[in-house]
Amino acid sequence: MAIYKMGVVEAKFADLIWELEPVGSGELVQRAAKELGWKKPTTYTVLRKLCEKGIFHNEKSIVSSVMTREQYYGKQCKQFVTETFEGSLPKFLAAFTAEEKLTEKELDALKKFVQEHEE
Repeated sequence: MAIYKMGVVEAKFADLIWELEPVGSGELVQRAAKELGWKKPTTYTVLRKLCEKGIFHNEKSIVSSVMTREQYYGKQCKQFVTETFEGSLPKFLAAFTAEEKLTEKELDALKKFVQEHEE
């Protein structure tokens, strides 16, 4: 599985791109300056890194995503469960609920999810 890790700063920038896409790189520079306090070279450096990681694409000065926010975080979750809990979702859920039990609403949502995804 490919690894698509982003740092905290990259994730904030990625959220900005996902919010605006497709977005011209000039507008992205302006928004990054306004919302993140970045200068133009910083914006282009981080954008280049995210494009190299296969998360975004910059063609003809238009930036768009290769994967949606949900796809990215879904891959991150799967990678975490694989690396930390030997790929076992039950082990993950046991650890997740060890300190705090699930509410009835959460349990109902999980039951519904499992029913919808049964093979």
